[in-house]
Amino acid sequence: MASLVLSSFCFPSQKSCSFTSSSLRFRIRAPTDSRFGGPLFVGFGSVKKRNGRIEASVDSTAHPLVFRDLDADDFRHPLDKQNTLLLRAIPGLNEIGRAILGTVTEQIMLLENIGTSILVSKDQLPELHKMMIEAAGILNIEPPDLYVRQSPVPNAYTLAISGKKPFVIIHTSLVELLTRKELQAVLAHELGHLKCDHGVWLTFANLLTLGSYHLPAQRLEEQLIRWLRAAELTCDRAALLVAQDPKVAISVLMKLTGGCPSMADQLNVDAFLEQAHSYEKASSSPIGWYIRNAQKRQLSHPLPVLRAREIDEWSRSREYRSLLERATQMSM
Repeated sequence: MASLVLSSFCFPSQKSCSFTSSSLRFRIRAPTDSRFGGPLFVGFGSVKKRNGRIEASVDSTAHPLVFRDLDADDFRHPLDKQNTLLLRAIPGLNEIGRAILGTVTEQIMLLENIGTSILVSKDQLPELHKMMIEAAGILNIEPPDLYVRQSPVPNAYTLAISGKKPFVIIHTSLVELLTRKELQAVLAHELGHLKCDHGVWLTFANLLTLGSYHLPAQRLEEQLIRWLRAAELTCDRAALLVAQDPKVAISVLMKLTGGCPSMADQLNVDAFLEQAHSYEKASSSPIGWYIRNAQKRQLSHPLPVLRAREIDEWSRSREYRSLLERATQMSM
């Protein structure tokens, strides 16, 4: 089967819109490193109790946690699992995907992206290269190639073509908008698609959002888009696993919703989460529920405020804490 992943991280697009082809240790938040614009990883060297208070010595050289035996189902969102089972039960869906995503389509996408982007390596944009290698190591996955493409639209997407090394493309405007830790969270989101083997269904669903193809059965088309929204929630968890700070992953969504480089220092993650709770409250009435469902049916990605809430809730879950307890610190 053709295995081509085309995933867009950034925006919940509608079918009528244009679409750019296409996250137990102790840690505290450290002061911002001016070189990277984000917090350093800091760990507790020792912890002891004195006069009823917990005191800890800080080890500023602590490294990110690595999930050596991580499996995709360890962080897959329940809605992703549910909708994947529903898609697998549809007879002939993979055959339709193979027919649409043939060799010619793959080659067009491959050459179009390689020919208009810069390949990142240890000698070309080495800081981005290091971020990708580190994120892949944390998620226990082989690192794909990484390309940077000039574009005013902040976006990132992934291509995985049969028999070829997968690659991720990020836009220059995304690099300008985000801190280094936030940018690595985006890379981790894209790695989540590869880790979870979202494959041909992801590209198929994205073609539907582009309006490039229409299925004769509207119900099947709606099911694919519903699965795509669920898959994005899974990959947001991959972003958190790499960032290891929910505020970093949520800040990405906040900036993509209404951020700009000149006012980034005025953005407040806690206020954005409060906005998410306000949305939940406003949409809890019968009319609000109807409007909310009508709104999200046309979207390829969940609403940013809902994605932020999902990340925040999962970061507090026993499931996430259990993964952290299994992890080991990355050796540098």
